[in-house]
Amino acid sequence: MTSTASLALDVPVTGDGTLPTGTPGSSVRPPRRRRSRGGADGGQTWPIVALVVISLFTVAPLIAVIVLALSPEDAPTIPYALPSELTFDNLVRIFNVGEFPLWFWNSLVYSVVSVVLVLLTASMAAYALARKRFPGRNLVLWSIVATLMVPMQATLIPTFIMIAGWGGVNTLWGLILPTLANAQAVFLIRQFVRDLPDELFDAARIDGAGEWRTFVAIVLPLIRPVLATLAIFVFLWHWNDLLWPLVIGQSDEARTLTVGLASLNTETVSNSSIMAAALISFIPCLVIFIVLQRHIVASITSSGVKG
Repeated sequence: MTSTASLALDVPVTGDGTLPTGTPGSSVRPPRRRRSRGGADGGQTWPIVALVVISLFTVAPLIAVIVLALSPEDAPTIPYALPSELTFDNLVRIFNVGEFPLWFWNSLVYSVVSVVLVLLTASMAAYALARKRFPGRNLVLWSIVATLMVPMQATLIPTFIMIAGWGGVNTLWGLILPTLANAQAVFLIRQFVRDLPDELFDAARIDGAGEWRTFVAIVLPLIRPVLATLAIFVFLWHWNDLLWPLVIGQSDEARTLTVGLASLNTETVSNSSIMAAALISFIPCLVIFIVLQRHIVASITSSGVKG
């Protein structure tokens, strides 16, 4: 009786591992998978089409702004079609309208300085609330969180009276100072610092590191993702802020870009020039998002992985 192994050696096999034609069993093929009636690709087509349509509705206003900014001055208010010619004259002309360069500089200083100071003060407060034990810590924390429920309009008049009493009207420091207390940033950074391993802080104490060195050398490098995410939101909030700059900046030289653009509607400025100014004001927001977007993904990844 021949063994199974010897029978297997007697079967001829081609170089690619398949049975040659004419060999018993060579015509056997694996059963084909029956495709569903709708098709595998058909189920993925509709979500893609829906996302494309939603994206077009989202991008349409930006496209209209770009077209109007590059159109001649006599272009219609709503661009139903591309103009016959595109020009960059509006982008150059807007720098000679009012105090546009000064408005742009005021907004840039207001946004950048506020981002740096907000992240610094909020991270220090968050580190103390997350890692230090002192009486009334929870009371301080929930008092800070409770301020999130108070609208800015409710504190606008008292804040203006206080800043005006200090001589901060029509000044950049008067514009920046009231916005440094950011309860949302303190709460988010505190949640991030609280999840850091205790072993890192124990090792720092063993090495003789003080509080400031521990904060700078350990805490700040580890919370860079949440700091970058907050930097984007704080920058956009200050860059697009209108109410507080409108109240505190009462002279033309103290206006920010948002207040200056709103004032252009009362002047004899063409719609193309206003759209050119709006397009220029959009560029810093796009730049900071492109630079810091990878940190947003890192923040989401690190917050979603535990253990």
